Amino acid sequence: MIGELKATELARRFGTPLYVTDENAIRENYRRIKGAFKPYMPVRVHYACKANAALAILRVLQQEGSYIDAVSIGEVDACLRAGFPPERILYTGVNVSTRELEALVNRRVMINIDSFSELRRLAEISDRVKISFRVNPGVGAGHHAHVVTGAKSTKFGIPKDDIIRAYDEALEHGFMPFGLHAHIGAGVQDAAPFVEVTDVLVSIMNQLEDRLGLKLDVLDIGGGIGIPYRLDDKPVDLDAFASEVTSRIKGKCTASTIAIEPGRYIIADTTVLLTSVVDVKETPDKRFCGVDAGFNTLIRPAFYGSFHHVAVANKLDKTADVLYDVVGPICETGDFLAKDRLLPKVDEGDLIAVYDTGAYGFTMSSNYNLRGRPCEILVKDSMASVIREAESIDDMLRLERIPTRLMI
Repeated sequence: MIGELKATELARRFGTPLYVTDENAIRENYRRIKGAFKPYMPVRVHYACKANAALAILRVLQQEGSYIDAVSIGEVDACLRAGFPPERILYTGVNVSTRELEALVNRRVMINIDSFSELRRLAEISDRVKISFRVNPGVGAGHHAHVVTGAKSTKFGIPKDDIIRAYDEALEHGFMPFGLHAHIGAGVQDAAPFVEVTDVLVSIMNQLEDRLGLKLDVLDIGGGIGIPYRLDDKPVDLDAFASEVTSRIKGKCTASTIAIEPGRYIIADTTVLLTSVVDVKETPDKRFCGVDAGFNTLIRPAFYGSFHHVAVANKLDKTADVLYDVVGPICETGDFLAKDRLLPKVDEGDLIAVYDTGAYGFTMSSNYNLRGRPCEILVKDSMASVIREAESIDDMLRLERIPTRLMI
């Protein structure tokens, strides 16, 4: 059941592969994380829309009062189309082109500066922009090396030893910075790295006040709060997390507001990927459950080695006692959704549910092997709405051109 609807019925109506998102779960997750911090100090929840930028999902969060963490001009424009006012969008890019900076200025969004070069090029365009700075705090964490963003060796942010100079130069250019930001990584299940980075940010804020007389209002600890993908994982204790982090800020620096940037925490567990069993194969070494979704549909297992729980949606009452690899139709050995999973005996026509796919599922999908990206639907109670249609071959090829000289 997803909302009040059967997965098997949704698959029959809309086809597979199919991403199904529960609207009520989005709202509950947003309210939970905001509610954890609100008793301690004013909080701004910036949804990290790179996790899932579907317009309908953005609209749900706009209605909830969320702010946005955007990392591209495309994400900014999507959020504007979904109804977010510019003042609720914070752009945090890396290796940002001058062309993109000009577009951001025209859209009047807040900009989180990542480098001295970006600062100087922005100053040539306009100094009438609300800015903050992203510092590289030397504190990194995450579920995979590819998603650790706060370590010294990464490409992100201004090194903390140079950050005072960055603010000083911003003041010289005529900017009035409002905040300070850091991001340690993604899928972090432990509060300790967030506490550590908070202490770094508080120290920097105090140095800014002492040396430059600059009083920043917003301390942004970034995102990266993980979720329990495995059945035996424990969720983050949000109340304890919020209490500990805010206790390091209140009365210890000029910040009156904490900003957090959850993406995965808000959207990951709201969505299930439904995929049909199209082939069952047994070799001397393995049993393969072949489905119609591959790493073109969900790349996280192949890319990061990520774990997603899987189940046979139409056989939840059957004993899971057969070991399978759940594999897709892509012409790559690395095309798998799950390995060595106990499932009930599967048959062609069964429906596999892949859990917790709302974050970095559809948004990282591709047309590899010229396979169309799947339909997305949004469920609210007993209502199901298409929020993105499945792609056809015409959709995939519509921007391609064959030069006339090749048609002779």
